[in-house]
Amino acid sequence: MKITVLAGGVGGARFVRGVREEVRRRWPDGNGGSAASVTVVVNTGDDLWLAGVRLMPDFDSLLYSLAGVNDTERGWGRAGETERVAAELREWGVGWPWFTLGDLDLGTHLARTSWLRDGATPSQVAERLQRRWPLGVRLIPATDTEVDTHVLVADPDAPGGERELHFQEWWTRYRATLPALAFRQQHIDAARPAPGVVEAIATADVVLFAPSNPVVSIGTILAIPGIRDALVETRAPVVGVSPIISGKVVRGMADACLPVIGVETTAEAVGRHYGSRAAGGLLDGWLVDETDAPGVASLEAAGLVATSVPLWMRDLDTSAALAGAAIDLGATLGPLGS
Repeated sequence: MKITVLAGGVGGARFVRGVREEVRRRWPDGNGGSAASVTVVVNTGDDLWLAGVRLMPDFDSLLYSLAGVNDTERGWGRAGETERVAAELREWGVGWPWFTLGDLDLGTHLARTSWLRDGATPSQVAERLQRRWPLGVRLIPATDTEVDTHVLVADPDAPGGERELHFQEWWTRYRATLPALAFRQQHIDAARPAPGVVEAIATADVVLFAPSNPVVSIGTILAIPGIRDALVETRAPVVGVSPIISGKVVRGMADACLPVIGVETTAEAVGRHYGSRAAGGLLDGWLVDETDAPGVASLEAAGLVATSVPLWMRDLDTSAALAGAAIDLGATLGPLGS
């Protein structure tokens, strides 16, 4: 069994932990792992250079969570973190004072930057970082090209009434309160899927869209030339999980992103945004929460095989149950053309 997941950061990490747990239960290898393989294509649009080091927030959230070293209270970063270096950087006026790098986290960024400076690609660096812990899944950055997301925002004090800032500044400093006009991934037209991405999609038995931000996480992955085509062409069923429950985002601020691309903050609207592969879209199946069950008939009329299940990932068991429901829906759809 080969499972490929497209995912963003914190919410994606929770879902992927559920996938890992579910495959361990269904296809145990006798050594505490699984005979199934799980590959995660990770959003890189949140990445940035800061204080001279390269940060990959979504990748690191998945890495730390799967390794069991993440800070579960904050939801990001390393457990047992200290921030002495960040305090010293602030004294020197380096970096962003509102964007704190923990000391352990900074160690990861320094290692990554060192390898990049030595000539390694981001996907090669990702492979090295994963050797430290037995993750049970394979993480691949969506692309080796730097496609950092910038946000065009309304600003009456700026020339022309608008200005552009890095996504992390809009997201972390301003908490997405500045009205966004557009999201722009740098160098996206020149980007190509990282080695292994297209193959993971093409050879999968099922492809899953994690309940990550449809605009700046999954949307960035899909914008990389070659990935959308791979999804359209794969024989594997493609199943998505809604990041919206009862008209509200599960985590993060996708409700500040969706209106920018003309999509309502509802499970039904996001499903229609991705669209049915039978009608030129990307999905075969779509999971919505039980509270959004009234929209299932409309989604099916649009060509999606939709079903309602509990979507809240409160713990490992509920996350595994959600992953199982997504895998089961894929199994009912079967390979394309079968």
